[in-house]
Amino acid sequence: MYQPRVIPALLLHDGGLVKTTKFGYPVYVGDPINTVRIFNEKEVDEIVIYDIDATSEGREPDYGKLKDIASEAFMPICYGGGITRLNQIEKLFKLGIEKVSLSASLVGRESPVAEAVKSYGSQAVVATIDYRRKTFGGGRRVFIRNGKVDAGIDVRELMKIAGDRGAGEII
Repeated sequence: MYQPRVIPALLLHDGGLVKTTKFGYPVYVGDPINTVRIFNEKEVDEIVIYDIDATSEGREPDYGKLKDIASEAFMPICYGGGITRLNQIEKLFKLGIEKVSLSASLVGRESPVAEAVKSYGSQAVVATIDYRRKTFGGGRRVFIRNGKVDAGIDVRELMKIAGDRGAGEII
């Protein structure tokens, strides 16, 4: 029998959790630590945490905040936001993060995806792809940096690239 997995996606913004509409208008919805505690009680299968500011602000992940979150979680955590280099991925795994989610760095030629897969295995690397439908001519264009920048690539093409580089999952 098929057993569905429950995997909430949490958006970090200014240290708190937010809900957004079409990649904008963040509205504060709670504290990440308290939310993780609630999901512990609900026995969710995994949590995905996206720092929606890290990449657009050109900064690394907030390792202190992530350490606090990981210390409270009784389920695997996948993290995305501001990851551009393999040493950042190593730091995240040492904090207790089990998977990394790469989005904007998928598009670049010097993507850490293949290197991370080689070092940690495809099960530890998730490709997250945000897209919008094109108004004219159909198709789905990939957008990065909180949905503000058209990456100039179709979603299916980027899915193939992510698979070719070894990403184990695509969100």
